Amino acid sequence: MLEKTVSIMNHTGLHARPASQFAQAASKFKSQITIVKDGKAVNAKSMISVLSMAINKGCEIVIRAEGDDENLAIDTLVALVSKFAEEDE
Repeated sequence: MLEKTVSIMNHTGLHARPASQFAQAASKFKSQITIVKDGKAVNAKSMISVLSMAINKGCEIVIRAEGDDENLAIDTLVALVSKFAEEDE
């Protein structure tokens, strides 16, 4: 199992479009992927679950992956979160 902590820097956080893109990206991997915020973990492949976390700008989340493609999953999802912040600039 791998995990990385990331800070959410984009203006809207992981709401609507970013949450949808995140869940779609996570769904492409075989690994089990979760997002952890404030001790609560949800399935990152479910847009509704991602939205339920109320992940706003400035929040820190842990992206956790377990499975055959966990390295690629973590790297891809961390890069995606960074890309959201760049789109705000």
